[in-house]
Amino acid sequence: MTGISRSAAIKHERKRDIMKNYFGDSGRYDDIIDLPHHVSPTRPRMPARDRAAQFAPFAALTGYGDAVKETARITEERREPDGEQTEILNRTVKILAEKIREQPEITVVFFCPDDRKEGGSYRQFRGNLRRIGECRRRMIFTDGNEISFDNIREIRYDSEE
Repeated sequence: MTGISRSAAIKHERKRDIMKNYFGDSGRYDDIIDLPHHVSPTRPRMPARDRAAQFAPFAALTGYGDAVKETARITEERREPDGEQTEILNRTVKILAEKIREQPEITVVFFCPDDRKEGGSYRQFRGNLRRIGECRRRMIFTDGNEISFDNIREIRYDSEE
């Protein structure tokens, strides 16, 4: 081993012994095993992060996983209230209209249509009612939320009478 220091020679000897013990006889690579690592004089060294990116998994079907998840996502069908439920809702809205100055705290179960597919989900909202908008058929809450009458399934109001 000409042209390299004694410590480098010892390092290469250890490396060769380790390779021999781990992989068996590596005689066919003896001519290149001790060559110094090539460093390009014209190209900058690639950062480790970029070298690692070369071996990242390849997504041949970009977006396929998201499409499968979207298809598997379950939505509920909107259920129209029957006559009795409609009457209960109308009665509750009338009571709330009489107590609107108190800004009563109510809980509303309503249907929220899905933006991407047929159906939606039922959600529950609790807040203080500020106004009942008759012309736009909406309940308007003190925090700015609005719920359409057409989407309301249930209204819970605990009156203190």
